[in-house]
Amino acid sequence: MEKNKAVRVFAEEIRVETLKEFAALGFGHVGGSMSVIEALAVLYGKEMRIDPKNPQWPERDRLVMSKGHAGPALYATLALKGYFPLEVLKTLNQGGTILPSHCDRLKTPGVDMTTGSLGQGISLACGLAMGNRMQGRDSYTYLVLGDGECNEGQVWEGAMFAAHFKLNHLIAFVDLNKQQLDGTTDDVMSMGDMVAKFESFGWLTKKVNGHNVDEIIEAIAAGKAQTEKPVMIILDTIKGNGCELALQRFPNHHIAFTAEEMAPSIEKAEAVLARVKGE
Repeated sequence: MEKNKAVRVFAEEIRVETLKEFAALGFGHVGGSMSVIEALAVLYGKEMRIDPKNPQWPERDRLVMSKGHAGPALYATLALKGYFPLEVLKTLNQGGTILPSHCDRLKTPGVDMTTGSLGQGISLACGLAMGNRMQGRDSYTYLVLGDGECNEGQVWEGAMFAAHFKLNHLIAFVDLNKQQLDGTTDDVMSMGDMVAKFESFGWLTKKVNGHNVDEIIEAIAAGKAQTEKPVMIILDTIKGNGCELALQRFPNHHIAFTAEEMAPSIEKAEAVLARVKGE
């Protein structure tokens, strides 16, 4: 079997279910959900120590989806892992749902932290990582930041804190999809060389193809092999990746559509899933 094929298949399953989830609603943060799918597949399909039957297991690894608007991709991942039935995905952001637009730990089984107020997730992740250390746990805390989110000063305060306290069990990602709410990140607020920035703050940093699960897995392994620094993996991604409808629109941070307009994208994603399974 191909190296990490099961993770690749899982990524395509997440993509299909996320698109179906959006189709049932008719609008949402499609672009930024699509760009983190491979990272989620690696984390929940290979790396994270979790128990879907016991979401509050104290020894579990934890994820802080700081770019909380990518919640729909996380929900699809959690449903596929068995935290709740797949049918629940059709209730995304509707009255009475357990799947709000942004992540909420009090509503959704498997969500470890409420997020969506951008910039704050890194502080929460640092607190979780420090707390695990203080309680003698070897659990890892994973963090997903948006590239536009890194405009926030709190991100860099968190970066200093994590490096100072050598939070080596904190593994973070920046989803470098090059768009934010109002346009491209270069136009709104250029972040320059993200690798150099985080390295200068004292993080072990590596840039990878964010849609290549093998590269993501290798970067995580390198981060876990050392004990002195927090780890930052810059995911070079395409906003809307794998969704033809989103790729045809700019910006695609939040878009509206009919089920009929989304149908061809779902069909193409299902075809990709079938191909990957057959390889």
